[in-house]
Amino acid sequence: MTKNRILLVTLMVAVTFVASATVAMAGPIVIKFSHVVAENTPKGQMANKFKELVDQRLAGKVEVEVFPNSQLFGDNKVLEAMLLGDVQLAAPSLSKFNKYTKSLQIFDLPFLFKNMDAVEKFQQGPVGQKLLMAPKSKGIIGLGYLHNGLKQLSASDPLRVPADAKHKKFRIMSSDVLAAQFEAIDAMPLKKPFSEVFTLLQTKAIDGQENSWSNIYSKKFFEVQPYITESNHGVLDYLVVTSLEFWMDLDEGLRTEIKKALDEAILFGNNIAGQKATDDRQKIIDSKRSEVIELTDAERQLWVDAMKPVWKQFEDEIGKDYIEAAVQSNN
Repeated sequence: MTKNRILLVTLMVAVTFVASATVAMAGPIVIKFSHVVAENTPKGQMANKFKELVDQRLAGKVEVEVFPNSQLFGDNKVLEAMLLGDVQLAAPSLSKFNKYTKSLQIFDLPFLFKNMDAVEKFQQGPVGQKLLMAPKSKGIIGLGYLHNGLKQLSASDPLRVPADAKHKKFRIMSSDVLAAQFEAIDAMPLKKPFSEVFTLLQTKAIDGQENSWSNIYSKKFFEVQPYITESNHGVLDYLVVTSLEFWMDLDEGLRTEIKKALDEAILFGNNIAGQKATDDRQKIIDSKRSEVIELTDAERQLWVDAMKPVWKQFEDEIGKDYIEAAVQSNN
């Protein structure tokens, strides 16, 4: 072997060694999962389950850090932070994506789904899966839907027919569809942070709000709202999202394993959410702090008839074909 060839081989070995050492020093890929709720909620338990599965299967390759209770970011800031690379996973409510896509407003339409089975059928079907990619052009993609449950109406006075809500103030999330929903029954929608709802109700700054059974119970809204109408008028779900750049930069094999763990964690969280909705509804009834009003078919139909024009109002923004597919999921 010539002196030059020996030198070349030595250099190649050295380069290989340095490259290997660099990879070793780089350590595992860190996934920061930011969310706004407590660890004992379905979302909190889902996030922790995901971390547990990744720790088991991808130790040394991927490390998941979970930040609950808005420790890193609130839902209004987390998507911007994600695009900057400051966080890799989040699960904001579906109402938070208006700035990134209009199509996801479909989940705010009143009385679109008759039950959670219909919601699940739609989300797992071709149109629901297509909607995961709706914010892609803005650099964000959905990886799965996480349930919270159907929404109920609470108020300081009984709500049996739409006229009962007239001129009353209801807190809503920042959603134009939800604003239109309450305007359709001559009520006054107010966009306020979730963290302020209890105080607003307690001080009677607002008359009512809409939320899932688990949120009404866990945030003690039932203690300051004497009436809850079991309307099941809308769905309150979350979209588990990541940045397109982060996701596509992952090795394909690693990406497949991470997605598999996330799918399992989401299923785990959704099962908890379903049971929690049933349990928390009963806890509210047992507390006798709030009366749960069950609507007759005729009363419910009055709400449907009053709010359904909102579908047409947002049809062009959302997509008529998407709405029709959602309606079909009820069959």
